[in-house]
Amino acid sequence: MPAWAWILIIVAIVIVVALIAWSAGRGARSKRLRGSFGPEYDRTVQASGKREAEADLEARRKRREQLDIRPLDPATRQRYAQAWTQTQSRFVDEPPQAVREADVLVTQVMRDRGYPTENFDQRSADVSVDHPVVVQSYRAAHNISLANDQGQATTEDLRQAMVHYRALFQDLLGDDNTGMREAR
Repeated sequence: MPAWAWILIIVAIVIVVALIAWSAGRGARSKRLRGSFGPEYDRTVQASGKREAEADLEARRKRREQLDIRPLDPATRQRYAQAWTQTQSRFVDEPPQAVREADVLVTQVMRDRGYPTENFDQRSADVSVDHPVVVQSYRAAHNISLANDQGQATTEDLRQAMVHYRALFQDLLGDDNTGMREAR
């Protein structure tokens, strides 16, 4: 066989191997992102397609790595847990006000943990890296809170908002939820 034929065969083999490696790398990336982001991965892929979603999730992860996210100290955790208990108690008599307070309280905890809090979309994207299971609850609560501000939320909507805010709030307090137990 002539030398040029061997060269073509080798080039073809190299291209096939490169395509297989590239495909395997993309599959591993997808698997890693799906494992890391859970339901947030599925939501993002559904909203914008796989390629764009994966680029977005990678960008979120890189941005998150630049942030100094820290746990709350025990005294701060306890103070927030007590504030949450008071906010929940207020819901009985003043549901709209309690939801507003819950929104503010969650934002304050995020700020104290080190998350930037200027913009809701960026806040939810940042928090999705560390709290992918509850970020959708946060979005739902925020949407209800906006409807509440317009006077368009029912009491049941407001109750749901409190449940959603509580899910993220408890995650944000950290692994040691002693403060929540003591506040109760």
